[in-house]
Amino acid sequence: MITYYWEFTEHMKEVFLSDPVYKARTRGVAQLSKEMALKLNVVGPTARATGLRMDIRQDIPYDAYADMDIKAVVPQDIVGEARGDAYDITMVRLYEIEQSLDIIEFCLDNLPEGKILAVPNYVALLNKIKKTEGEAIGAHEAPRGEVIHYLKYNGTRDGPAVWKVIAPSYNNINSWAPLLLGAEVADIPVVVAYIDPCMCCNDRVAVVKDSSGRILDYSYLHKKAVEKTKRLEKELGVRK
Repeated sequence: MITYYWEFTEHMKEVFLSDPVYKARTRGVAQLSKEMALKLNVVGPTARATGLRMDIRQDIPYDAYADMDIKAVVPQDIVGEARGDAYDITMVRLYEIEQSLDIIEFCLDNLPEGKILAVPNYVALLNKIKKTEGEAIGAHEAPRGEVIHYLKYNGTRDGPAVWKVIAPSYNNINSWAPLLLGAEVADIPVVVAYIDPCMCCNDRVAVVKDSSGRILDYSYLHKKAVEKTKRLEKELGVRK
């Protein structure tokens, strides 16, 4: 199976990175600067495509990652420069497949002997966790970038009292504003796909309209959608 994916990745690199049509369609499109990426706090491949060497497995290695010498995949290490466009992010994602395969092979070669579960009775472990007190923050590198979980236990509830999550799409969606500004209509799908968005992760996002300061939240957008639907029904003579 690993051999298949090595061959598959090589094929995908040939299909995308060596194809002149794809390169012409993505070079200079959805181009994000390193400075803007830092300003918007983007993470994961979206940040690395701009040349930022950001990867939790590299910067704050957890579990066995400290033994693997993980390095962030950035365009300048592959082609000598980083432009932060749709072509670069394609490059980063393809080379990260190879990085994942390297990690799998390392784990297979260095997997220690013994039981898989350090605590055989995981039900007892879960019950102990539920009764604990205190708070903690954890971060790990997901396919879209850094994920942060905050947990707080008070020892009196069946589970955490507080559990907050910051998904990478919650950060990366901020890049849509500068990338869509002045873009062609045909470039909109490229800009949206640039960050590989998880829309359910952005359920809490609110967009502020700069000219008036009005917040375009869910209730406002729903209200406008209902108004538009009623207007179209009236114009088209649709009866319910």
